[in-house]
Amino acid sequence: MALVTSSAAISHVGKIRSNNQDSGFAGQSLFAVADGMGGHAGGDVASALAITRLREIDGEYGSAVDAEFALQEAIVAANAILAETVFEHPELTGMGTTLSALVRVGQSVALAHIGDSRVYRFRDGTLTQITADHTFVQRLVDSGRITAEEAKTHPRRSVLMRVLGDVDSTPDVDLQVMDTRPGDRWLICSDGLTGVVDNDHISEALASEMTPAEVVSDLVKQALDGGAPDNVTIVVVDINSSFDEHGVEPVTVGSASKPVAFEGTLGRRVSRLPGLRLHQRGPADPSHFEPESEDYLDELIEENQRRSRRRKTAWLAGALVVILAIAAAAFAGYKWTQTRYYVGDVDGQVAIFHGVQQSVGPIALSEVYQTTDIQLDDLPFYTQEQVRDTISADSVKAALEIVKRLGAAVEPEPTPTPTPTPSVTPAPEAPAAPVG
Repeated sequence: MALVTSSAAISHVGKIRSNNQDSGFAGQSLFAVADGMGGHAGGDVASALAITRLREIDGEYGSAVDAEFALQEAIVAANAILAETVFEHPELTGMGTTLSALVRVGQSVALAHIGDSRVYRFRDGTLTQITADHTFVQRLVDSGRITAEEAKTHPRRSVLMRVLGDVDSTPDVDLQVMDTRPGDRWLICSDGLTGVVDNDHISEALASEMTPAEVVSDLVKQALDGGAPDNVTIVVVDINSSFDEHGVEPVTVGSASKPVAFEGTLGRRVSRLPGLRLHQRGPADPSHFEPESEDYLDELIEENQRRSRRRKTAWLAGALVVILAIAAAAFAGYKWTQTRYYVGDVDGQVAIFHGVQQSVGPIALSEVYQTTDIQLDDLPFYTQEQVRDTISADSVKAALEIVKRLGAAVEPEPTPTPTPTPSVTPAPEAPAAPVG
């Protein structure tokens, strides 16, 4: 079964930047995004030169391995062009670019990646990040030093460990070949999207029935709604088993869509790519490249450890303050309880207690202050219930008054009725017999 693609590309300057340093391309088989760095000194030039060189390999390939090799050669050539451009135009020193690209060949795709732009695959409702960010914070995440959530706000999150451009090393590009099938939807984007729009919202857009053109427009709108502090470039590629060939004309977006030219401040010759002029104004790009040297990594790791120690110290200090506050409140509360008294019973005998009838865990907040000789059973039933529920008193004197009233309420023992003594009634005397 022959597979074909439908695609769309878009690039937006965002809400903060004054120029667009991203470039993107959607062609017949090649799809790519480049995110330039180096501020107004050359980020736009770097991404434009890289995409301009890379789109030369858009075409048919006999196998994905051939496409992978073509990607590698084109990227090495693009890097050489960037280095030569910096040599001829020193004002562009420090410029560089990320690059993420794929070439679709039959039921496979060849992928190439360097930097922190990303390639995602959406398949069967699941979004998968295919590429790994070549950033310092990603190294910290991979080593377990920080979480992915902490990486989003880390002060070194813009440090790139691998890029194309003005670097003293051969580009270390990630290359791989993967399968693809009908229904797959591929996303290539700069960090201007992923830095603002989370994976759930990206998945929702890719899962929709929208066309690639509608998807890229929707995602850009979401980035703009989120503030879009960076340029946003997006390419979406659908893998289809059938497709109307109308509309497959290659599309270039961002800086690479304009003619490229730069006028050096030292009067050097203008580049062979006429058109786009650099303006030496505006804020610098916060992203920058640092080589993967052990010294630099050790320095950054030590800095991160110091930051972690400061965070831990601040957390411990905060926790200590909270603990002390709780302890102070608890002590004050305990001191208050020791000014209180109440009347209750101990084993059926009325007693005065010092404290309150409560406990904190196993710690009782009261103790017997004084027992009395009043038996609970000697009190009226209603009064017995009051004592069992305890009767609060503000002071010892008040507690003694309560005890006094309870003593007065003791029911007296009934006095037994004496048994009457039987009286003896003398028998009447018989009349005397007559004397005859």
